[in-house]
Amino acid sequence: MLQPVMHVLKQKNIILASGSPRRKELIENIGLKVGLCPSLFEENLDPKSFKNFSDFVEETALQKVLEVENRLIGQGKAPDIVIGADTMVTLDGEMFGKPTSVADAFQMLSRLSGRGHTVYTGVVVKAKNETVKFTEKTDVIFGKLNEDQINGYIATGEPMDKAGGYGIQGVGGTFVERVEGDYFTVVGLPLYRLCAVLYDMHKGL
Repeated sequence: MLQPVMHVLKQKNIILASGSPRRKELIENIGLKVGLCPSLFEENLDPKSFKNFSDFVEETALQKVLEVENRLIGQGKAPDIVIGADTMVTLDGEMFGKPTSVADAFQMLSRLSGRGHTVYTGVVVKAKNETVKFTEKTDVIFGKLNEDQINGYIATGEPMDKAGGYGIQGVGGTFVERVEGDYFTVVGLPLYRLCAVLYDMHKGL
């Protein structure tokens, strides 16, 4: 999708306001060079103060982008484009962040077992004269898990830094019976929408 504007994008200093090697790999797989700059924004927004989950993840992504952009400008390294994303898992109207303990991870995975949940990823793309925000959501259906399977997965350590306590692109993918929507939304960066936004920003340049 980006081939007609790739010559423009390859000249840009693109920064990902994230420490996620998964997100970096997704962007590099489509042929773009991107620098990682983990945001120092303290993710302390109250989900209850937003009217829906989409607004919450978009605002969190925006704050990550603004913190990184301002810090780099202050260091004399102004980026051309900053991309930020925030992913969360929801079930029964409740938000699941990263587990705070092994017991928390066990409880999350037990609740997800045999059920469908919704993953939201909010994305912000900020160029010098334009800021675009969007959210994608995808439904993920887990198969039925027993206690040994959950404990065995927690023992790998993978759940502890993942929203909802699992990583679909890792061992956690073995729990997923099916996905309804964009798989990459669950990984943490909806590629189709991201590329559509980058294309629209740079076509005709």
